[in-house]
Amino acid sequence: MSHTVVTTTTTTRTSDGGFLNVGYIRTTGGILKISQMVALLVAFLCVHCAHAWPDWPAFRYFEVVTLWFLFAFLIFFLMHMFRLQAKIACINWPLMEFLHYAVGAILVLIASIVGSVKSGGISVLVAGSVFGFIATFLMAVSLWTSYKVSCGSQQTGASV
Repeated sequence: MSHTVVTTTTTTRTSDGGFLNVGYIRTTGGILKISQMVALLVAFLCVHCAHAWPDWPAFRYFEVVTLWFLFAFLIFFLMHMFRLQAKIACINWPLMEFLHYAVGAILVLIASIVGSVKSGGISVLVAGSVFGFIATFLMAVSLWTSYKVSCGSQQTGASV
């Protein structure tokens, strides 16, 4: 009688070992952050490259708000990519991101409303405001998902 032996080898890659967390790009949080940064960048560039502004202070406010949160979300994205939030444990990063999403959604919404009202029918400014609304929606989705993660399921130590 002859016997056949089959050996199966499974290789599993985890994203815990390396310096760079490339797998974060494929997560919901990573996709949302990239989408927010793209929407904010397009909104900023639309308003910044416009030649005629009907209301200068309104669109300067729009530029400042979009650029500020673009850099803030870029910093959060890079912190997740390089796993820096684990190395700086003295800051509550989920709460920090939640607050940035909340403040960002409110301020970008206000800037987009003001920008759309003050656009004067200039198509580039209207497009910037539309991308501001898209960024606001994406921030609201991130706000909702970060709230669900940080506040939704809390376990107590009392269970036996």
